[in-house]
Amino acid sequence: MQIVLLLVLLLAACKRPDPAPEMGDAAARGPCRSLIFEGDRFTICRDPAMQLALQSTDHHGRPLRSFAALEQVLGTRAATVGFAMNAGMFDDDGHPIGLAIADGKVLRPINRRKDGGGNFHIQPNGVFMVRANGQAQVIATEDFPGPNNLRVATQSGPMLVKDGAVNPRFDPDGRSRYVRNGVGVDASGVPVFAISEAPVSFGKFARLFAGPLACPNALYLDGAVSSLWDPANGRMDSIVPIGPMLVGFLP
Repeated sequence: MQIVLLLVLLLAACKRPDPAPEMGDAAARGPCRSLIFEGDRFTICRDPAMQLALQSTDHHGRPLRSFAALEQVLGTRAATVGFAMNAGMFDDDGHPIGLAIADGKVLRPINRRKDGGGNFHIQPNGVFMVRANGQAQVIATEDFPGPNNLRVATQSGPMLVKDGAVNPRFDPDGRSRYVRNGVGVDASGVPVFAISEAPVSFGKFARLFAGPLACPNALYLDGAVSSLWDPANGRMDSIVPIGPMLVGFLP
């Protein structure tokens, strides 16, 4: 009986918090809002005033594996976090397996390998990047021009949307269902981050970006481990250890 009770308590502790209120709801605060698309709920984080950063390690060079660890490392700057989300895919130790650039420094070079298992190698994969002048972009890995003048970058895969078209490798609503998160850049150049609140297919997640989020290019960040820190709405996911994180700081 004690073992059963312990399992129940552990599952309750790992439960994802309720998402932010509906888009347009006056009760919602900060840059994140909730959106219903094709019968599923997603949380969308978007604010053109935010400055994005990639946070990968603590002050001693050790990988950050949780938002709680990130909050501690940021210290007083944590009060300016608008949101944080797990970034590109990572190895068992929490190190990125693709390109990672933080504050203009290349932490890991571009990974142009096309063969291999896992979502990272589904083609085309791609890069989300922010230039030194603040311009954000999602591009396919094969089009990556090099790390010069980049302030932030993370590589992941596959591309969800490329040049306005959903990745043709996806079934419309396939059997693979996970909580998923990704990033796109809309026509006005503003990065748009999304996380599903329930398991969804690649096809539906891609249509979210191509449709209501109006992102001509969008990149899958991860699934199953997908997590969000939304301070204004009291959410800090702690499902499993994660790797590098994209953080939006409010002015």
